[in-house]
Formats: sequence, structure tokens, C-alpha cells
Amino acid sequence: MTNSERKKRIGAAARVTALASSVMDLHVRIALQEMDKEKRRLISGLIFIATGGILMLFALLGSELILGYWLRDFFEIDNKSTISILVFINLALAGVSLRIGGYLAKGPYLPETLEGIAKTTKAVLGKN
Repeated sequence: MTNSERKKRIGAAARVTALASSVMDLHVRIALQEMDKEKRRLISGLIFIATGGILMLFALLGSELILGYWLRDFFEIDNKSTISILVFINLALAGVSLRIGGYLAKGPYLPETLEGIAKTTKAVLGKN
């Protein structure tokens, strides 16, 4: 490969990189404009999501109480044993969920993808 062919390849790679960077910058600018324009809707949505999450937590707590009473009455065990069983069930489910989530979240990310995610996150959070 001659020197001029190498320069052409490097020049083409630089143009593609510049194009990708330009598209990413445009995407970030549009996302920031959307966030600024739709702030009220986004905040309302987040409030409703948080409210739903809190209510779901209360429902989980109620179902755990009902399950605890059922376990205590069905197996005729004391409160300490019932709570221990519920804690073990919760830990097992949490471990399975974290394992599955970790498996789904990991993956071969391209360096460009990681860089784009970092750049977008920094731009959305307003960091340099």
C-alpha cells in the first residue's frame, strides 16, 4: 500500500467520524430542545411514575403481610420463622432478578456506542 492510499483511507475514516460526530451533536441538540420544550410534561410523567412506584411498594408490602399470615397459619410457625422465610424468598427473587438484569445489560458494546452514550449523558446533564 502506497503512502497516498493510506492518506486516502485515513481521510475517509476522518470524514466518516466527523459525520457521525455531527449527527450525534444534532441528536443531542434536538434532545435538549425536546427536554426544554416538554419539561412540564416530563415532570408530570415522572411524578406519576414515582407515585405508581410508591403505591406498588405499598401493594407489595400488603401482599407480603398477607403471605406472612398465611405461612404462619398454614405451617403453624412463630413470627420469627415466618419473617425469616419471607426474607429468604425476597433475597432469592432479588438475586435472580439481578442476575437476569446483569446478563441482559452486559454485552459487547462498541467503543463508539459507549462514547456516544457518555457524550449524550454529559450533554443532557449539562456537563462539559
